[in-house]
Amino acid sequence: MSQKRILFTGGGTAGHVIVNLALIPEFQKQGYEIDYIGSYEGIERNLIESLNGVNYHGISTGKLRRYMSKENFKDPFKVLKGLYQSLRIIGKRKPQVIFSKGGFVSVPVVAAAKLKKVPAIIHESDYTPGLANKLSFPFAEKVLATFPETMKYLPEAKGKYIGAVVREELFEGSREAGLRFCGFSQSKPVVLVMGGSTGSKKINVAIRENLDELLKDVQIVHLCGKGHKDESINRTGYTQFEYVNEELKDLFAACDYIISRAGSNAIFEFLALRKPMLLIPLSRQASRGDQILNADSFVKQGYALKLEEEDLTSETLLEEVNKLRDRSSELLENMRTYENRKTKQEVIQLIKQAER
Repeated sequence: MSQKRILFTGGGTAGHVIVNLALIPEFQKQGYEIDYIGSYEGIERNLIESLNGVNYHGISTGKLRRYMSKENFKDPFKVLKGLYQSLRIIGKRKPQVIFSKGGFVSVPVVAAAKLKKVPAIIHESDYTPGLANKLSFPFAEKVLATFPETMKYLPEAKGKYIGAVVREELFEGSREAGLRFCGFSQSKPVVLVMGGSTGSKKINVAIRENLDELLKDVQIVHLCGKGHKDESINRTGYTQFEYVNEELKDLFAACDYIISRAGSNAIFEFLALRKPMLLIPLSRQASRGDQILNADSFVKQGYALKLEEEDLTSETLLEEVNKLRDRSSELLENMRTYENRKTKQEVIQLIKQAER
């Protein structure tokens, strides 16, 4: 029997890699050889290259901008180079199927899959599809949606609502290990603050300006992003990390509340773990507004509270944190109706059914 092979792609942010990280071990257990196409220097390289048994291939990639820039004239050539590289990799590795999580690097890969007649499946995390995935839709065999509302934005013949894929290891965290890692006690609840994979300066400032008031009632573990640690702060009940990987499951187990951006993969993980959350989505000035729609959907379903970034001040943050604590029982009750543990197996079955 010939070796079973699958190729994953996706990158640019951690959100375009997390689902792949959840799926890769499952395919390894089933005897698949795993290849991954990402960019030369993106976050996906750091997250994937450390995995045992995964062949990482870096390619050239451009940024698909919605605004005027002189780089727009160079990037089509980078994308064409990435297409040529993807064709060579797919031709050499001969995967039976390709799974894409989106991001700019995925576009030449999915296009190359079509040219090589290899079925490609796209997973769209956000409420509305990103530009990279929109460009990839014509080349894909199937497009899977995380939000049911996303179906109206997808090609009718290809779209399928599937839900969120959550990393299984996140359910294996230890509260005691998380508290120990942070140097925290059992006496106060814990708030986990996350600003996305690159951090959020505005959230960081608002949290730090409120430490005196917040630390009266809670302990805070702050994932502040690379280069955003403030070494001058040394407070009991407050600890900060640029980024956490292996210990993240323990931090989730240790925390009682979460303050976060509203990236789809992250908020569905909070939901699956039953963590009351205050979402501060990226503003429309800094994004296409996808996080605002993600957050609005969760607020509508009673899973989260939302604070617009434009309204974020030291005062409003403190007010919303108090509100989050007061309404946590209500949010937890609503979360109990959500069940997603079967989604990953359904995605795996769809991928295997698509194999050439």
